[in-house]
Amino acid sequence: MKNPYPGVVHFTRLNDLALAALAGIGVGYVTFDLAYGAMAGVPRLAGVLLLVLAIAEVAFAVWIRDRVRAGRLIQALLVSRAVILAKASSLFGMLMLGAWLGALVFLAMRAGYLVAAREDLPSAIIGALCAAALVAAALWLEHSCRTPEQAERDRLGGSDERP
Repeated sequence: MKNPYPGVVHFTRLNDLALAALAGIGVGYVTFDLAYGAMAGVPRLAGVLLLVLAIAEVAFAVWIRDRVRAGRLIQALLVSRAVILAKASSLFGMLMLGAWLGALVFLAMRAGYLVAAREDLPSAIIGALCAAALVAAALWLEHSCRTPEQAERDRLGGSDERP
């Protein structure tokens, strides 16, 4: 269906996130399959940067949500940038979650007979958890940018589409 409002940003859709995760799984698995033998090992805290981004987005979401609930004015450009940041972060987080899950599958299949794979499993688990935290934080930031009227419509089963 053609978008009747070009330039309007819609809230993140589940199928977009699922597609990003599937792409990440494929890329992660294939990358580990092709390059694992040449790698020195997966650093234990390789995925922690994603957690740092998640913490920053949670803080931003709390700030925006508090201002919206208090009825204080927020610049529309700031909110639109926050929504764009949230959308980009959720897609990037899902892509990285998929990549870490692809790596995790690769490592788990070899952990029984490959010591290096067994030692790298915790790194992949930490990376996947940090990526999942980024996705959750980004979706919460996006949700925090909704006006109270939008939140009420969503609670009652309404649509975020314009009439």
